[in-house]
Amino acid sequence: MERLLERFLFGSRWIQAPLYVGLTLLLVAFVIKFFQEILHSGGHILEMREQDLVLMALSLIDLVLVANLLVMVIISGYENFVSRIETDDDTETLAWVGKLDSGTLKLKVAASIVAISSINLLKAFMNAEDTPNDKLLWLVVMHLTFVVSALLMGLLDKLAFAGHRDH
Repeated sequence: MERLLERFLFGSRWIQAPLYVGLTLLLVAFVIKFFQEILHSGGHILEMREQDLVLMALSLIDLVLVANLLVMVIISGYENFVSRIETDDDTETLAWVGKLDSGTLKLKVAASIVAISSINLLKAFMNAEDTPNDKLLWLVVMHLTFVVSALLMGLLDKLAFAGHRDH
């Protein structure tokens, strides 16, 4: 009875697989949005002010950072919680695949959120004349909250797991 229960519980990890498929579909949506932004802005590139071009670039970088975050979560989450990804010896692999545990993944997610927040804050400051001061203040407070949270997560991870990662 115990063995049957344990097999059932261990097999339940496959319930997460559709979630990673859904995140992959979301990644496709980000690719579509990326090229939609390029096509939309491309027709106006000659009339665009330099500041608008920089804002467009920051928006595209923001989309890419979120897409990178999705790829990390999809691949490492699947590998950590569902099943190992088997590739042929001649198939190209990513250097970090199989090396991101859930704690490291959380730190990477936190660092990505800080980077995304930085870009959004920079975009807001580039449009500072059109942005209310209280909104700018809240953006700075939120960004600093993300930075402090990421730093504390890193510190806690180092304190809790430093001995385990040396082996």
